[in-house]
Amino acid sequence: MADYRYTAYFENEVLRKRPYLKEEWCVQVLENPIRTESQDGNRFRFWGRIDEFGGRVLRVVTLEDKITIHKPGSRLNI
Repeated sequence: MADYRYTAYFENEVLRKRPYLKEEWCVQVLENPIRTESQDGNRFRFWGRIDEFGGRVLRVVTLEDKITIHKPGSRLNI
């Protein structure tokens, strides 16, 4: 398992605005994605289904190292 890190934005903004999100869900998505793609700005998107989140798909954006978690968000469709 990689040594995952979190941006200040994630720790200070995302978790404050979305307290229902769990860090372990983000890690689960990165380790078992159902889809990945690169994004502008040397970032990467990962999608994964989270059973504890009502079976919804969670999108997680990382920095270019693919282990620094920047921004998660829920998605109904991918």
